[in-house]
Amino acid sequence: MQKHILYFVIVLIVISCKKATTVDLLVLNANIYTVDESNPKASAIAIEDGKFIAVGQTEKILEKYNAQHMLDVGGKTIVPGLIDAHCHFYRLGLQQQKVDLVGTRSYDEMLDRMAKFQKEKQVSFITGRGWDQNDWEIKEFPTKEKLDSLFPDTPVAVRRVDGHALLANQKALDIANITMATKVEGGEILKKDGKLTGVLIDNPMALVERIIPEPTLLESVQALKDAEKINFSYGLTTVDDAGLSPKVIALIDSLQRIGELKIRIYAMVSNEPDYVEYYLKNGVYKTDKLNVSSFKVYADGALGSRGAALKQPYADQENHFGAMVIGNAEFKNLAKRLADSPFQMNTHAIGDSANAVVMNTYYEVLANTTNRRWRVEHAQVVAPEEFEILNDNLIMSVQPTHATSDMYWAGKRLGTERIKGAYAYKKLLEKTSKIALGTDYPVEHVSPFYTFYAAVARKDLSQYPKNGFQRKDALTREETLKGMTIWAAFSNFEEMEKGSITAGKFADFVILEEDIMQIEEDKLPNIKVNATFLNGEKVY
Repeated sequence: MQKHILYFVIVLIVISCKKATTVDLLVLNANIYTVDESNPKASAIAIEDGKFIAVGQTEKILEKYNAQHMLDVGGKTIVPGLIDAHCHFYRLGLQQQKVDLVGTRSYDEMLDRMAKFQKEKQVSFITGRGWDQNDWEIKEFPTKEKLDSLFPDTPVAVRRVDGHALLANQKALDIANITMATKVEGGEILKKDGKLTGVLIDNPMALVERIIPEPTLLESVQALKDAEKINFSYGLTTVDDAGLSPKVIALIDSLQRIGELKIRIYAMVSNEPDYVEYYLKNGVYKTDKLNVSSFKVYADGALGSRGAALKQPYADQENHFGAMVIGNAEFKNLAKRLADSPFQMNTHAIGDSANAVVMNTYYEVLANTTNRRWRVEHAQVVAPEEFEILNDNLIMSVQPTHATSDMYWAGKRLGTERIKGAYAYKKLLEKTSKIALGTDYPVEHVSPFYTFYAAVARKDLSQYPKNGFQRKDALTREETLKGMTIWAAFSNFEEMEKGSITAGKFADFVILEEDIMQIEEDKLPNIKVNATFLNGEKVY
């Protein structure tokens, strides 16, 4: 109490001093981790016109500044605004309008949720996401018979949690004209006993997705606002949305310009031929809130649905290698075009074969260039020979909660040797000097504190396994915080404007209820956000 009285007296003295500079906001008496190597710890910040103008100790800040608004946080911890380096922001918002299948423990529970959803919503086409057969007692892909019985006249298409497989009923298959004779490269249409199962993996999913009604303008706007509210509640001030259309990007820009959407978005453009042509013609687009300077490309599918492309067969499925969803020649041609443009190339690569194609292609087409920061998204399984060629010309963009979600079955997919090179975040960091961290939500949970815990402890929320999954590849807390702030900003070419609490950068910061750098390890997932500020404005 005496300390706070002393600060109050100092404040009164400073206010009466004519030489003090008046700013918009002073934040005082804080435990600040700046993520600025030249000034790593501070206790106060001064903010003017949406930017930090001074960072230091409370007494020194009060000697130089007074303010219209002063916030004494009573010793609480402050970190830079958190950045999710790989997520699906718009999709998260749309998911709030669809059936949520995350966490279902059986196919029957999944069907029960869908029936309840339809009873309440009465939609013309049931869509949703989140089921994972690996969480079920019977760890096999579902088949559509029960779905057909439950919804004979309403089309249904629900995606697996990783987004690389979906289950459709017969009604949806009929509308999409999918039969036993249908063939699509870059994926599978699963069959059993001479019949369609309703499960489509990777590229064939597009046949169903194109018949799903597009969201209305009002639904799209609501989705973006819903997603923003969720992200701000977790201290996220910048999100890297991994795959958007020009239409959605334009909507984001218009909402940001009129102040209806405040969160900062690094928007990766989906790799559709028309989209590529449009942006290569019109160039990079950048505002303080929106950065459109990259393309999101898919090399392969996901490990959980056995769509990840491996050099050797899956350990649990003989003669099955997964699949590339883009041809090697097509991928290289696209890479060459982007290398001749100012755009980044950010490629989804899960399996060791896909990572080999992506990394070697990147190095080949970028051989005579520097500082391109092309990104490998996920980099889940990397072979020893690819580790040998890695250097800091590439950015590894990884999601730590994938390791703790997949650890129960990934070893069965990969076998005892390949699993050693999987989810190897520490080794990737050592080879490249920086690593960008994200969640891949809604595949995983939005919470960046789950990300932090998974990166540091290599455990899931039940604190399993006791000693951490392949603990040798855990990151330190300092590395993890950098991966969620300054290194993520670097991966977006935005490190000069965000990612640390540094004078001259946007005043994006988060007040936490607990000290993320000191709290007991197993308490990390439960850290609460006290407040989120963007441009010095409290948004949560």
